[in-house]
Amino acid sequence: MAVYSMTGYASAASPALVSPKDEATTTAHGTPPKAGVTVELRSVNSRFLDLTFRMPDELRAVEPALRELLTAAFRRGKIELRLNAQRDADTALPAPQPEQLGRLAGVQDTVRAWLPQAQLLSVHEVLQWCRGSATGEKLDEAAIAATRRCIAGLVEARAREGERLVGILMERIVKLRELAQQAQPLVPQVVERQQQRFLERWQAALDTAGAGQSLSAEALRERALSEAAAYALRIDVAEELSRLGAHLDEIERLLKVGGEIGKRLDFLIQELHREANTLGSKSAALELTQISVEMKVLIEQMREQVQNIE
Repeated sequence: MAVYSMTGYASAASPALVSPKDEATTTAHGTPPKAGVTVELRSVNSRFLDLTFRMPDELRAVEPALRELLTAAFRRGKIELRLNAQRDADTALPAPQPEQLGRLAGVQDTVRAWLPQAQLLSVHEVLQWCRGSATGEKLDEAAIAATRRCIAGLVEARAREGERLVGILMERIVKLRELAQQAQPLVPQVVERQQQRFLERWQAALDTAGAGQSLSAEALRERALSEAAAYALRIDVAEELSRLGAHLDEIERLLKVGGEIGKRLDFLIQELHREANTLGSKSAALELTQISVEMKVLIEQMREQVQNIE
């Protein structure tokens, strides 16, 4: 299964449509009026699925159907749908039919019977009504068909972007593993150096105390080694490195499985950041501190990319 980004763009248009009823309605050039729709989908990242519709009022009736299509195709992301009606240039001057004019006249007479002060319809208003009703019944169907194609295009776009994000995350995983391998042998070296310092310090104390020293040299050596062991436990980061490796394994597994993994990846990124912080707080050498900083940079880069995954 693919990994999908929440970022993408797609567009689709329906062909010019002529409804069966419009075949009797001709324009000034003697052809039936035609109309179609164009659909655009823009998607960015969001914690949940957030849908926005921008469309003319004449197509508002199809909004529930379009919403159902989008919710079936996507789970997360802020998606904006723009739908525009396109009409043939010839429909600018439709030829009103007697049936249409008769209906308009009847409506106008009824309105004026109740509202004598109402103004008569203008030629422009009559033409607008005739053009608006010419292909209205088919626009809804065209809008749904075009939206289906646009959704398929957006799914493909989000899949391509998701594939690119997977590549970026895999690169960061490789670098984090390399840093973990560099950190692994540093702790024993630091412990060994600190143990030697303890022994030298206790030896210096023994030489200074001389004969008045109450503890034997062997007892002082054992105390020095005991403190060195306690120090080694305090700075031991083997557990943090082990958990970090386990989190990286799980992230890599999820990226290979695909699907809706964004929220799980986000949680694992938080855990990676926690382990890197602990590694930095326990660091007793400059090398470990630098490794911790580099890890945090890589993890932050991964977090930015994971926020775009569905």
